[in-house]
Amino acid sequence: MRIQESAEDYLEAILVIKNEKGLVHSIDVARQLDFSKPSVSRAVKLLREDGKLTVGSDGSLELTEAGLEIAERIYERHRLLTLWFTELGVSEAQAAEDACRVEHDISAETFQKLKEHFGA
Repeated sequence: MRIQESAEDYLEAILVIKNEKGLVHSIDVARQLDFSKPSVSRAVKLLREDGKLTVGSDGSLELTEAGLEIAERIYERHRLLTLWFTELGVSEAQAAEDACRVEHDISAETFQKLKEHFGA
């Protein structure tokens, strides 16, 4: 299933925040992505309706199994692409920015071949 790049960004951000803080709220996502609270609220509503996350009674965000699968796939791509780009001599900031663009568009086949090539 193909979801929009922005949804992948939200899911990835939730995963990263969860790994760092343990608990995720919409305001954390807004800060992480530098988006407005209304934009995050709308995205959370859509992701919840699509079965990608749940919202607890305290407002905490939890990825569903489907949401977690997408978030982990995107985050793996982001981390490895950033690493590979920096190993090529690209600055860390530029490598992370470029990885964020590429992570959404690279095919599963190509990414797998890159992983095999780099021994990841």
